[in-house]
Amino acid sequence: MASGFFALLDDIAAIMDDVAVMSKVAAKKTAGILGDDLAVNAEKASGFASSRELPVLWAISKGSLINKIIILPIAFLLSAFFPLAIVIILTLGGLYLAYEGAEKIYEFFFHKHHNKIEITEQTFTEDEILALEKDKIKSAIVTDFILSVEIVIIALGTVIEKTLSSQIIVVSIIALLATVGVYGIVALIVRMDEVGLKLISISRKEKSTAKFIGNMLVQALPKVIKALSIIGTIALIMVAGGIFAHNIGYLQHFAPQLPAIIKEFTIGLIFGFITLGIVNLFKKLFKKRFIF
Repeated sequence: MASGFFALLDDIAAIMDDVAVMSKVAAKKTAGILGDDLAVNAEKASGFASSRELPVLWAISKGSLINKIIILPIAFLLSAFFPLAIVIILTLGGLYLAYEGAEKIYEFFFHKHHNKIEITEQTFTEDEILALEKDKIKSAIVTDFILSVEIVIIALGTVIEKTLSSQIIVVSIIALLATVGVYGIVALIVRMDEVGLKLISISRKEKSTAKFIGNMLVQALPKVIKALSIIGTIALIMVAGGIFAHNIGYLQHFAPQLPAIIKEFTIGLIFGFITLGIVNLFKKLFKKRFIF
């Protein structure tokens, strides 16, 4: 009896070890999208009055959690009864990510940037602020939904050959990490300037360490968000390229002499600009057709 109990404990430990290993692999595969998710939400949660940043971020976080609750059961059902759909969705999602990355590069080089207006009571009325917040929250949740689909599908793709129970545990861990981890870090990022200002205010000396750190945090916030945006764009293209390289037969053997990073980035960039060109062409045709 005792030996049977200890054998059961050994089985449980082995399963947990297997889940830990699979979760680590899945986390690595989804790191690129998590990076972009971080960049996108840090940008969307900033630009508000200081008192409104955390409420806006909390609303986006709740929407993100609801997204995961909707996506996870559907993904598991598809995995169990129609696994080919996972590859199809993964590839279509890769096209979207490649398109989004290419569009960001195109916008950077060919479109003028407009200065962001801080949403405060001095520039907008209370009703206008609430309406703008609602729009930004809705936009952030929609973007999160698309990224969440990719996170879940990519994580599921790493354990697609495992048992359904292992799939559920691993993918749920990644989904929870994607919500708690990403939005926790975003909360820290958007409050960097507040921490910096607090350190400056409590500093009594002109050249104190606290004041130096405070000034550094205040000055670093816009640079951090900008850097995350650049890193996120690169990550989008690389994740998309990796999806194509691993799921399209011809591309699996394309340019084997190239390092995987360069190969995946190149593939993602090519697919991204092809998709961007097609989308822009359809937009122009659609616009001309409905001009009277």
